[in-house]
Amino acid sequence: MNPFAFDFMIHAYVAAAIVAVMAGATGYMLVLRGQSFAGHALGHVGFAGATGALLLGWPPLAGLVAVTVAGGLLMGLLGEHLAERDVGIGLVLAASLGVGLLFLGFFSASASRATALLFGNVLGVSVNTLLALVAVGVATLGGLAVLARPLLFASLQPELAAARGVPVRLVGVLFLGLVGLAVAGAAQVVGVLLVFSLLVGPAAAAQRLSARLYPGIALCIGLALAEAIGGITLAFYTDWPASFWITTLGAAAYSVALLAP
Repeated sequence: MNPFAFDFMIHAYVAAAIVAVMAGATGYMLVLRGQSFAGHALGHVGFAGATGALLLGWPPLAGLVAVTVAGGLLMGLLGEHLAERDVGIGLVLAASLGVGLLFLGFFSASASRATALLFGNVLGVSVNTLLALVAVGVATLGGLAVLARPLLFASLQPELAAARGVPVRLVGVLFLGLVGLAVAGAAQVVGVLLVFSLLVGPAAAAQRLSARLYPGIALCIGLALAEAIGGITLAFYTDWPASFWITTLGAAAYSVALLAP
């Protein structure tokens, strides 16, 4: 069978490509800055936003984008003042998932709707969702391009950047807002519980394989594309969930990176 003979597969490939480029670019900087756990937590925050949107009769992606961006900005604002940052983020993560489940209970949605939110349903991406993902991707990559130089400076040499007049805290806050956008997009492919695999997995592998910045970013995006496209293709031929294959390929890529000299 030819997967390109089906419209839903074409939609899935396009959605996965958009999300992979977005997640690869932001994920590399997220891992470089040591904020991987914040990216994982934003997925759970997004679950509360998506279920809240369903409860109000809005598209889930709208709730995902609004709440993950707000959550990223809030984490950026509070991060420097939290003595136990990981504990604080973990509490937000757990509370957000609980609120999402509460909203889902009020909505009385079917189990399949909840599963799609938690684990993704890239094979069910509609044209409207695809257009929304294009907008989210353009906004994320455009914002990252604007922030690129000060973000890189603030990530590698924060004290020197601050001394040179770079608004380090503002740059960090805005970056986490962009991460929120990337998380909202990635959740459409792998779901809110597995966002970590697509946002952080390729970046971690790329940084093990290349110590150079720009080749590392390119490698990260390439790995994310290969995992997303490969996972969808394997799902088509095996009838196993795409999220399973994407996360499995991500784990395999990182394992190979660990064994590389």
